[in-house]
Amino acid sequence: MAATLAGCGGPGDSGDVTLKLVAADYGDSKTNSSQKYWDKLAGKFEDENPGIKVDVSVYSWTDVDRKVKEMVKAGNAPDMAQIGAYADYAAQDKLYRAEDLLAISTQADFMAPLSEAGEVNRVQYGMPFASSTRLLFYNEKIFKDAGLTPPQSWTELAADAKALKARGVKIPYALPLGPEEAQAETMQWLLSGGGGYTDNVGTYDINSAQNVKTFTWLKDELVDKGLTGPTAPAELDRAEAFAAFTRGDVGMLNGHPTLMQMAEKKGVKYGMVPMPGVNGNAKATMGVADWMMAFKQNGHREEIGKFLDFAYSTKNVLDFSREYDLLPVTTSAAQQMTGNDDDKALAEFLGELPTSQLYPVGKTSWARVSVEVKKYIGKAVSPNADPGSILTQIQTKAATEANSE
Repeated sequence: MAATLAGCGGPGDSGDVTLKLVAADYGDSKTNSSQKYWDKLAGKFEDENPGIKVDVSVYSWTDVDRKVKEMVKAGNAPDMAQIGAYADYAAQDKLYRAEDLLAISTQADFMAPLSEAGEVNRVQYGMPFASSTRLLFYNEKIFKDAGLTPPQSWTELAADAKALKARGVKIPYALPLGPEEAQAETMQWLLSGGGGYTDNVGTYDINSAQNVKTFTWLKDELVDKGLTGPTAPAELDRAEAFAAFTRGDVGMLNGHPTLMQMAEKKGVKYGMVPMPGVNGNAKATMGVADWMMAFKQNGHREEIGKFLDFAYSTKNVLDFSREYDLLPVTTSAAQQMTGNDDDKALAEFLGELPTSQLYPVGKTSWARVSVEVKKYIGKAVSPNADPGSILTQIQTKAATEANSE
């Protein structure tokens, strides 16, 4: 409460405030840059809120997290940042709590898995801004020609991959465990095997029995049998796996909404189904979120709250989600999207969100642990490897990092 009251007494009470927002760019060209979205949104907000200006700087994902880190270190934190991680700033007591900013109705509208992932010690600091889940994509023509139906279990996935290989498909199942985004493919498989990066109380449990069983199965039943293509999984990045799918070289792979556009542009007809589990559809899928956070340094709590309430209105959330093929982070927007035929493709991903699990982003150690996963997880399925030993190596590093939090 003292911190909240102190924030109320800062520059934000002058009645003439400029809020500084640093945001990530979700566009792939100048024509659909996120700068255009934010400038339009800021203009509408300023028209409705005289005396509050919003200055938005948009940077690529390559630069935006570093840019904010540099600003904070220099004592020049923005009022708001829409970036990839919030936990370090929350741990340093630099952020407002969500409840100190948002109307009760706004905070309550966040979808539960996303809201919970924004918490540190059960206090929400990270406000989800964009989200996505994963589905199993398959090449419809390849499957039809082979007389196959999309798999619903690991056994069926392996059988389909074997049949595709026999028909000369270059990559029956693409398993990108290269350093670009290995933590995502890894988590999807861990969840489908009944495990995950952490246990039920949030402690790293990377070498759990379930996880070892999952990677042993991947190695024995897919990789060692030549069902993951000519490139070793440790050397295959997600971007190349997606590109190979759009070339018609891949039978199956895990993908997010961006792959829909990529495949359609190349004329590849695809289907999407939930990720198979050991004996049926996985109980949980992987969710991913990017985060909005508000820094306390400039004391503009009330003005920030007004802007965020505006930005999280149903219409504005839907506009952003539709522009960039991302899932809405609020229940009200999700309900509208679910009932709209124009959003049918995204709605399939949206159906996975209520049972999704996100990276343990509330841990300040996660960024460092994620790097370890990217470096080493591909080795777990390499020739002559012992998956359990590799997972234990990563777990040991994770436990060390967690102890330093």
